[in-house]
Amino acid sequence: MSGAADFWAIVPAAGVGRRMQQSASNNRPKQYLPLLDKTVIEHSLHRLLSLSQLRQVVVALSPDDPHWDTLEVSSDSRVERVAGGEERHVSVFNALKALADRAAEHDWVLVHDAVRPCVSPACIRRLMDNLETHPVGGLLGYPLADTLKKVDQAGAVERTVDRTGMWAAATPQMFRYGTLMKALEAFIAEGRLPTDEAMAVESFGLRPQMVAGRRDNIKITVPGDLELATVIINAQASGPEPEEH
Repeated sequence: MSGAADFWAIVPAAGVGRRMQQSASNNRPKQYLPLLDKTVIEHSLHRLLSLSQLRQVVVALSPDDPHWDTLEVSSDSRVERVAGGEERHVSVFNALKALADRAAEHDWVLVHDAVRPCVSPACIRRLMDNLETHPVGGLLGYPLADTLKKVDQAGAVERTVDRTGMWAAATPQMFRYGTLMKALEAFIAEGRLPTDEAMAVESFGLRPQMVAGRRDNIKITVPGDLELATVIINAQASGPEPEEH
């Protein structure tokens, strides 16, 4: 491995958010729903763009996306649009291919959900700093605090699940360019569906590192999450970030 590694970011945003549309009775993908003075995806992108270490942010969008070009961030010199796929991992893979002429095998790639607008830049920096010399990479997350229940299809509790050592996975997730490319390529070739980038990397027998993030790094899934995100962003803007994770 020669030379210092560069940092790149990928934001898969080709999804339509069916659960949000069904709940909110609208046809606008959830990444384009209004959140305070911006759309959800603009908040997410601005959090990434606040980090000068990131050379480029590649956004994977539906080829017929009618909303992207209306956003001011779409013309940012550090933001590039590529065609996404029907599944998240295909969108990420397409973005990786778009970086093939610039990214080195040992460069770092941060993949962040378009609908996590509350991620703290300080947490992203912690991820980058903690993993810069790590052999595999890792992801932001936090330990589960609630009691976990396994339920059947009717909603009846079958048993209580031991939460010891259980963490909720969030994003960004950060891995070497070459490692992530090979991992996703294998899943696509075999027709498998990874739930996140870490799962794809784990399939190679590698062990990603969990880095403590914040519980307010929520994912917008249903309409009530927009209200919660509004509270979080206003609270983040009103004072310094708390120390606990």
